[in-house]
Amino acid sequence: MVDTQPTARVGQAPSSGPGRRPSRPARGRRTLRPGVVVLTLVAAVSAFPLYFMLVMASRRNEDITSVPPPLLPGDQLLDNIQRVLADPNVAFGKAVLNSLIVASTATAAVVIFSALAGFAFAKLEFTGRNPLLLVVIVTMMVPVQLGLIPLYMLMGWLHLSGRLPAVILPFLVSGFGVFMMRQFVQQAIPDEMLDSARLDGASPFKTFVFIVAPGLRPAAAVLALLTFMERWNDFLWPYLVLDQQHPVVQVALSRLSGGYYTDQALVMAGTLLGVLPLLVVFIAFGRQIVGGIMEGGLKS
Repeated sequence: MVDTQPTARVGQAPSSGPGRRPSRPARGRRTLRPGVVVLTLVAAVSAFPLYFMLVMASRRNEDITSVPPPLLPGDQLLDNIQRVLADPNVAFGKAVLNSLIVASTATAAVVIFSALAGFAFAKLEFTGRNPLLLVVIVTMMVPVQLGLIPLYMLMGWLHLSGRLPAVILPFLVSGFGVFMMRQFVQQAIPDEMLDSARLDGASPFKTFVFIVAPGLRPAAAVLALLTFMERWNDFLWPYLVLDQQHPVVQVALSRLSGGYYTDQALVMAGTLLGVLPLLVVFIAFGRQIVGGIMEGGLKS
């Protein structure tokens, strides 16, 4: 019999037909996935306010109100930063130092106390455990504004009004941190490890230090970032309880924007200085933070 099917020419791809595999695209050619495009657009939109803040901080005040607004950085950034730091009524350098002290102390305390309390609620048996956990959850439902007046009176009774301890002591532990750590300990730490440590004669504190604490690093990184951001960005309570000799960043920014005339370039330069510590923290611990979020998502 004579073969009636046409033969493929040299250098020509065989045509698709029954029994033949569809041709694959060349290995060097990569197609853009829709998810990558969407994520790129979302990242660009999210980063644009930070970029525009940098542009405004490097311009003169009259350039900010121009139409259309400038989209490229200027040459006044260092001059605006020097003006912010040299203003005696704002004391921005001291405000940054005070905010670092407040946020770092509160973050360390929240992580430590929340981890201890979360371990106790998740793995230890004691009387009143469930009612106490319910009380912790209820505290998360009460707005902070409802406790400002009694808290202010308490700080006055302790003679702490106007001083930095007044913005540190009320936030050494949080209900959210305790509940978050309790959930993570319950899922991440198996009971068999604790039973073996108990059989070896380890006390509950030693069990926490050598067995539980190393497994809490991802959750502790996430909680530390959230707490640091919350304390760094807090404005209302420091504005009420601190005096002018002990400012924090958010109160100093409000002083920059106050008065009859507001220099928007100075406000943007101060805002840039106030955002830099948060960016440094996220860049330094970003991998641990993202890993903690992903690990918590996989275990939930």
